[in-house]
Amino acid sequence: MKLSVIVPAYNEEKTIWKVLEKLKAVELLGGFQKEIVIVNDCSADNTESVARRFITENPSLEVSYFRHEYNQGKGAALHTGIRKASGDYIIVQDADLEYDPEEFNILLKPVLNGYADVVYGSRFMGGKPHRILFFWHTIGNRFLTFLSNMCTNLNLTDMETCYKLFRADLLKGLDLKENRFGFEPEVTAKISKIPKIRIYEVGVSYYGRTYEEGKKINWKDGFRALYCILRYGLAR
Repeated sequence: MKLSVIVPAYNEEKTIWKVLEKLKAVELLGGFQKEIVIVNDCSADNTESVARRFITENPSLEVSYFRHEYNQGKGAALHTGIRKASGDYIIVQDADLEYDPEEFNILLKPVLNGYADVVYGSRFMGGKPHRILFFWHTIGNRFLTFLSNMCTNLNLTDMETCYKLFRADLLKGLDLKENRFGFEPEVTAKISKIPKIRIYEVGVSYYGRTYEEGKKINWKDGFRALYCILRYGLAR
């Protein structure tokens, strides 16, 4: 079995090396192998040179690199990564340091135990470390999750989480359209409509960034997420 780790990157020269080193060090449970799929969404900094240097210095590691010719958004980078991934399962790892790859095994456990097809890593459950930052972001995330749950009849605590582990054939079978941060509500709505889908949720750590440290999501993305919840959640 293989886990494909998609790393969407846009202007992450300061953190992508550390993230890739963490991914390299992860030992997965159950004999899982891993591949890393880096998708550079036309970064304007040195993200590309850092990523290519990492690949050159780690020839034994299964890493592939793709670059968009113009900036299209995180969702578009994920679409590319999903198409290129060759693993049995797929997870997203942002090219910052907000999530810890050592916790992949927490998400893999329900899969290895034969319970889950999809596992969400929630920042709002369990006793894991959680950086204290933006009150209104938290309220916004909880509201979007609540509205998403109303439309999908799920009981998630964190729909907007980066850490979502999917069975690859199920994810590749979805017709995904959102090119920016609308990916999260869209994929949640569409995966929930698969008959007999088994979705689990586990608690994960969260080391959030400030805007000065490179955080990119803003209020406009929140309104887009609201639109996507209604558009895809209410669609038959």
